[in-house]
Amino acid sequence: MTSPPMSDPAAGLAPRPPSLRPWRELWAIDQDPRWIALAQTRRGKLALLLAFAAAAALAGVSLPYVAIAAAFAWWPAWRQAIVLGAAGLALARSSGVWLQVIAPVVAQEGVAATTAKAAIFASLGAYFLLAWGALLLVRRHPTLWLARRPVLAQLAAAALLCALASLPMLHGLPRVLAWSFLGVFTAYLWYFAYAVQDQRSRHAGPLPFQMGILHPFWRSSVGAFTPTPFGKGAAFLRKHQAKTAQELAVTQLKALKLLAWTLVLIALRRTLVELLEVRLGIPPTALVYAAYLGGEPLPVASSWASLVWATLGGTLNLAIWGHKIIAVARLAGFRLPRNTWRPLESRTLAEFWNRYYYYFKELLVEFFFFPTFLRMFRNHPRLRVFFATFVAAGVGNALYHFIRDIGHVASMGWQAASVGFSSYLFYCVLLATGIGISQARVTAGHKPPASFLGSLRAVLCVWTFFVCLQVFGDETRLFPLGDRLAFFISLFGIS
Repeated sequence: MTSPPMSDPAAGLAPRPPSLRPWRELWAIDQDPRWIALAQTRRGKLALLLAFAAAAALAGVSLPYVAIAAAFAWWPAWRQAIVLGAAGLALARSSGVWLQVIAPVVAQEGVAATTAKAAIFASLGAYFLLAWGALLLVRRHPTLWLARRPVLAQLAAAALLCALASLPMLHGLPRVLAWSFLGVFTAYLWYFAYAVQDQRSRHAGPLPFQMGILHPFWRSSVGAFTPTPFGKGAAFLRKHQAKTAQELAVTQLKALKLLAWTLVLIALRRTLVELLEVRLGIPPTALVYAAYLGGEPLPVASSWASLVWATLGGTLNLAIWGHKIIAVARLAGFRLPRNTWRPLESRTLAEFWNRYYYYFKELLVEFFFFPTFLRMFRNHPRLRVFFATFVAAGVGNALYHFIRDIGHVASMGWQAASVGFSSYLFYCVLLATGIGISQARVTAGHKPPASFLGSLRAVLCVWTFFVCLQVFGDETRLFPLGDRLAFFISLFGIS
C-alpha cells in the first residue's frame, strides 16, 4: 500500500519543457517564470485571488473560506489565530450538519430543535476542551497508552460511550446529549489520532494550530464535515507548506489550475448525467435493487449499465469534491497532493487503491498497515505484505465506516445496524483480498504489462473488479447481504 507518485507536487519551479505547444504553454502557468513573478506582486496576488474566487463561486466553494485561505498564506504572523478562528467559524456554522447526524435520536425523544442545537454546541465545547487537555497530557507524558496507541484508545472510548448512550434507562435530553457527544467524538477520531502522533514528535507544532486543524478551513469550504483528514496531520502540513515567496506563488497558481480543472469535470459530469441518465435512461442502483427485490427485475443490460455508471460517476464525484478541498488548501500555501489522481490509468488493484482516495488510503496505511506490517510475519515477506494490506483495506476500512455511521445504532439498534452493515463488511473482505494479492504480487516483482493492449486489458480488469464490487459496496443499509448476493448472481443470467 505504497503512496502513489503524485504528478503535481506543487513545489519549486520546474523548468519549462521546450516542446510545449502554445495551448499547453497557456495552461502551464505554474511553470512560466513570468506568471510566477507576477503572482508575487500585489497586483498579481489580487488578480489571482479574484480569479480563484470567481472559479470557486462557479464550483460551489464557500467564498469566506477562500478569503481565509488567502489571509493564511499572505499573513504568516497571524496563521495560528487564523486557523483557530476559522475552525471556530466552521463550528458555529455547522449546527445544521450535526442536527442531521442526531436527527433520529431527537425525533425519538421528542426534543425541540433549539434544545438539540444547544446539546450539539455543548458537546462540541466539551470535546475540544477535552482534546486540548489530552494533547497537553500526551506532550508531557509521551509513554501513556493514549500516546502510544491513539486509535485503540479512542476505539475503546467510543465503544464505551456507545454502550452508555444505548442504555435502556437513558431518555430525553440526557440521551440526546450522549449521542451528540458520541457523534462529535467519532467525527474527530482520526484527526485526533494524527494530532497525538504530532505531539509525540520531536518538533511538535503549537497547540493552537493543532486545535485549528482538527476542523481545517479547507475542508469546511465544501460543506459537510468528513472524518477523513485532508492533509493528514500537522507534521505533513509543515512538510508541505510553501517556504518561500516563489514556492507560494507556484502553489497558488497550481490551486487556480486545479480549480479550473474542477470546473471542466463539473461540466463533464453534467453532460454525462444528461446523456446517460436523462436521455438513455440508465437507472440508479437503488432502483435496480428495489426492482429486483420487488420481483420485477430490470433487464440485465440495464443493471450492468447502472453499476458501471455508478462506479464511474462515483469516482468523478469524488474527484470533483476532493479537488475543491485541495485547491483551497493550496491557495493557503500547502503543497498537498491531489486526493484523486488519474484512476483510469490504474493497471493493478493496488495502484487503483493509491489513486482513488489518497487521504483515506493514507489514513489506513498510517494506523493499520504499518502497525501490522512492523509486528506480524517478519520471516514471511509476501504473507507480511498481504496480511498488513488486508488489515488496512479490510479491518480498518470496515471500522472507519461503521464508526462514521454510528448513528445507525441509535436509530436501528445494535442488531439491525450490524445486519445492515454485513453487506459492506463483505465488500471490505473482497476488496482487501484483491488489493492484498495485488500488493503481494507487486512486492514479489510482478510488473503490469507495458504494451498498449496489455495495459488496456489490465485497466479493464481492474475496473471490472470494482464494478462488480459496487453491488456490495453501496453504503445504504436497505438491502441485506443475501439479497445482494442473489442479485449479483442474476447479473450473469442465473436465477
